[in-house]
Amino acid sequence: MLLLRRSALTLAALLGVLLLAVALYAGNVLLGMHARARYSGEIRGLALKAPVRILRDARGVPHIVAAHQSDLFFAEGYAEGEDRLFQLDLIRRFVLGKLAALLGPSLVPVDENSRAIPVAAIVAKQWAALSPREKLLLQRFADGVNAAAARNPLPVEFRLLLARPPKWTAQDSLAVGMATVIELTDTWNDIANRGPHAPLSDPCYDAPVTEGLAGIADPHRCNALALRQTLVAEFRDPKAALGSNEWAAGAAHTRSGRALLENDPHLRLGIPGVWYLVDLRAPGYHAAGATLAGTPGVILGHNASIAWGATNGTTAGLEVFNAPAKLPPGRWVRERIHVRFGKTVTARYWRGAREFGVVMPARGMVLVRWPAYENPASPLPAFDALDRAGSMAAALRALRRYPGPTQNFVIADTHGNAAYQLAGIIPADPLWGRRFHSAAALAKHYGLVRFSELPHVAPSRNAVVWTANNKMYGAGYPLRLSAQFAPPYRAYRIATLLRARKRYSIAYFVRMEMDVYSPAERALARIAAHHAWPYDTGAEARLLAALRGWNGEIAPHSLGATAAVTLRRALVQWTQQPFMDDEMSERAGATPELGGALQLAARERPQLVPWSIAGAVTVRHPLAALGARFLDGSRFAGDGDGFVIHVQRQGFSQSFRAVWEPGAWDRGGITIPQGESGEPGSPWYTNEAGAWIAGRLLPMPWSRAAVHAATQFTLTLSP
Repeated sequence: MLLLRRSALTLAALLGVLLLAVALYAGNVLLGMHARARYSGEIRGLALKAPVRILRDARGVPHIVAAHQSDLFFAEGYAEGEDRLFQLDLIRRFVLGKLAALLGPSLVPVDENSRAIPVAAIVAKQWAALSPREKLLLQRFADGVNAAAARNPLPVEFRLLLARPPKWTAQDSLAVGMATVIELTDTWNDIANRGPHAPLSDPCYDAPVTEGLAGIADPHRCNALALRQTLVAEFRDPKAALGSNEWAAGAAHTRSGRALLENDPHLRLGIPGVWYLVDLRAPGYHAAGATLAGTPGVILGHNASIAWGATNGTTAGLEVFNAPAKLPPGRWVRERIHVRFGKTVTARYWRGAREFGVVMPARGMVLVRWPAYENPASPLPAFDALDRAGSMAAALRALRRYPGPTQNFVIADTHGNAAYQLAGIIPADPLWGRRFHSAAALAKHYGLVRFSELPHVAPSRNAVVWTANNKMYGAGYPLRLSAQFAPPYRAYRIATLLRARKRYSIAYFVRMEMDVYSPAERALARIAAHHAWPYDTGAEARLLAALRGWNGEIAPHSLGATAAVTLRRALVQWTQQPFMDDEMSERAGATPELGGALQLAARERPQLVPWSIAGAVTVRHPLAALGARFLDGSRFAGDGDGFVIHVQRQGFSQSFRAVWEPGAWDRGGITIPQGESGEPGSPWYTNEAGAWIAGRLLPMPWSRAAVHAATQFTLTLSP
C-alpha cells in the first residue's frame, strides 16, 4: 500500500518546525514512546454479552476466545485498536483523501488523487448491499476499536502530531479494504504507460499451473536470439516487479500424508506491517491467520477444515475510454478537502452512472468503467464464507462470491486435496487493458467473464499447484484475460523446485520461501558477459568479470548479484532514455540495449560491493520523511530481489510467510517481517525480525492445548 510517498511527505515548514521542536523538547517520556496497551488483567463495563479472553503468546499474537460471535469480533477490533490505531487511521485517511486534514498542505495533491476514485460512494453502496449479520460483524468490530482507543494510551504518532483520531465506523473497515483493491487493480495509469509491444509473458520461462509440472517451459529450447529478446523485453519494463507466491500439494506428494500449502504475499514493507495476525474462536467459528489491518475476520489462513492462500491475478480489471466532446449523462461533484494549517481546497470530479472521470496529465479527462464502481460489492462476505467453509466444495462456492480484483487462490483440505482457482471480476473486453478505448466505444458493453470460464485445477490428492502472478493457463485456453502478466520467473523457479522432489515437507516449503536463485537474471548476465565487448579495464570490465563468475543467486555475499541487478536496472533506464553516441553504438554491435545498459551500469556503480550492502533496505515508518526516524524498524541486509522467490527491495517485500498442514494445524506457522504491534513501546514492535531474516517459520498455536501452553498474557474483556 503506497500510503505516503516520500515526495508527498515534505510538509509545510510550520509542521516540520513543530515536529522537531516537540521531539527535541518532549523526548521519549512525554511523547509516550514507552507507553503501551494493557495486555493482562480485566477491563469491565464493555458492551459484551459475556466475558471474552484475549490470550497473547510470546510474540504478541492474540488468540481470542468468546462465547458469542458478536463478542468475538468486538474483541478482534479491541486487539487491533490496542496495537494498530495510528495505522488504521492513516490508511482510512489515505483511501478517503483526508491526509491533509492531519498532515497539512503538502498532502493536498495526494488527497486530490485519492478522491479521483469515489471510494466514499462505493463504500456506501457496499454497505447497503450487506446482510444484517454482515453489518453487525462490522459494527461490533468498530465498537471494539473505539473501546480500545478510549482505554489505552494515545499512540505516539498522534502525540507527535498533536492530534486525536476520529472514531472508527463500521464503514471505515470497508474503506480500508479498498486500499488493497485499488493497489491490486490494473489502473488507467498502468494502461497508459504500457508499451504497444508489452509482452504477455516470456514463453521461454512460462509455468502455467493448469498444465501441471510437466508443462513448464524449458528455456534451453529457446534459441539465443529469442531468449535475449524476451529477457530484454521483460526486464526493461519500467513497472516494478510486484506480486506474491503460493504453492500447494495434495497428500500423494507429501511425507506426512497430508496436504501442504504455502503463501507469501508481496506488499508494502513498512512498520507496522500490512498484516495483523489473529486466532479467532467462538461457537460455530474458528479461523486463524492474517487479516488486513482494519478488517475483521481472517483474510488469508485456515479454519478447521481448509487452508487457503492468494496471489494477485494480474488480469484486466477495468475499461478506460477517451472522453467524448460531450460527456454522457452524469454530474460534476465538488469535494471539500480540509487542510491543517491551510485553507480548505475544493476539487471537482465527474461522476456518471457507469463511469467516472479522471484527469490525466498531458492527456486530459478519461472515463473509467470499473465493476467496483458500477456494481459495488465488498469482498468481506466472500472471505467470511471462507473463514466458515467446512469443506473444499464450500470454499469454492465462497470464491464464486468474490467480487474483488482477481486473485489466484490455492486451497488445501484435511482430506488431503489441493486445488487452484482464479476468482474475481474480469470485464470481457477484447482489448484486455492493452490500450484505451475510443470515445465511440462507450456504447458497447462486453459483460463479464463467467466464473466457470476462469482457469482452475480441480481438487485432488495428486494435485500440485502454484502461482506467482504469472500467466496461469496454457496454449489451449481461449481467453487472454490480461494485457501483461507478471514475468514468469518466480513461478518457473517455484515449479522447478517442486519438480525436483517427489515428496514435500514443511521444512522443504520453508527453504523454498528463502530461495534467491534467479534463472532469468543469470541468463541475461551470461548473455551480457559472454559478448565480445572491447573492455579490458575499467568499471565495465569489473562488471563483466563479476557477471561471468556469478552463480545466479541474489545472495548477501555476492558481488555478481550486485552487478546483475545493476545491469537490469540500467536496462530500464536506457530503454526510457536511449542516448547512445556513435562510439557506444559501434561497441554495442548486435546488442545495443545491453551495450547501453552496461555503460550506464558502469557509471552508476564503478566499484562493486556485496549485495548485502548494495541491496540493504530499512523498514520505514510512514512518518520517517517527517524526521521521525526513531520510529523506523529494522535494517535488512540485501538478500533477494524482485525476480526471485525471496522478494525483498526497498519499500516492498514478502509481507508474511506461511506454511499450513491441514489436519495438523499446530505444525504449521506464519512469520511477519517486524512485529504484531505498531507501538514502539511494545515488546512486539520488531520482535520477529530475527526469525524473518533467518527464514524461520514461527508457530501459530491452534489447538486448545497449544494455545494454553503458549499463552503469556491474558486480558479479559467483561460486560
